[in-house]
Amino acid sequence: MERREIAGLLAYIGRLDPRTMRTDTAELRDQIAQWHELLGDVPLLTEQGWDARETVRAHILDSPYPILPVDVVRKWRAYSRDRLARHTDPTPAADPDNVEAWRAELLGTRHAVAKGQQAPTEQRAITAGPGPHVEEYLRATGSPIPPAVRNDLAAYRPVRAAREAAVMAGRPDPLSVRCEWCHAPIGEPCRSRRTRPDGSVRGNARRAIPHPSRVDLAAARTRQETAA
Repeated sequence: MERREIAGLLAYIGRLDPRTMRTDTAELRDQIAQWHELLGDVPLLTEQGWDARETVRAHILDSPYPILPVDVVRKWRAYSRDRLARHTDPTPAADPDNVEAWRAELLGTRHAVAKGQQAPTEQRAITAGPGPHVEEYLRATGSPIPPAVRNDLAAYRPVRAAREAAVMAGRPDPLSVRCEWCHAPIGEPCRSRRTRPDGSVRGNARRAIPHPSRVDLAAARTRQETAA
C-alpha cells in the first residue's frame, strides 16, 4: 500500500473502532509510518477478491482487541499461500531452450498469482472430471483402459483377467459369490489352502482360477436370478 492508501485505511478503521483514532498530527504521522513499514507489500485490494477493508471489518467483529498491522499482513500471507497451493504452473510460452526467459515467465506467473493479479491455474482435467471426448470413448469401449493395454496387463493381474474373460464370454463371474471350499469372500480370489497333519494351515496362496465349486455356485445363482 502507498501512504495515502494506508491513511485512508486508518480512517476507515477509526470509523469502525474509535479506540484506534489519532487526533495528534505527530502521532498520526508515526502511525502511518508504522503501518507503511509493515504493509508496504500488501495491496489495499485486488481484482481477485482481496480487500484489506474486509479483513479489518472481520477482525473488529470477531476480536475485542484493536487491530494491528500484523493482523492484516498475516491474513494477506495466508491468502497468498492458498492461491499458490491451488496454482499449477502452466507451460510458459517462452522457448524452452532459453532458460532465462522460461524461468522469468514461470516466476512472473507465480508472482502475479501470489499478488492477486492473476487467477490460479488449476488442472481442470483433474478437478473438473473427464471431458466430452473421454465420455464418448468410455461409451464406445466401456472401459478407460484400451484393449491392447488390457491384454498386456493380463499377465500381471491374472485374477482380474479371468473375471473379465468370463464376463466377455457370457459366463457368470465366479467372484460374485462366496467360495464354500476355501471360504474366500465375495470379490476376493480363491486360496489354495494347505494344511499340516495337525490341521494348521501351512499355505494360503491366491489362485488365478477359482475353485470349480465356486464356478458352479455362481452359475446356479445366475440361473436362479434369470428364472426369477
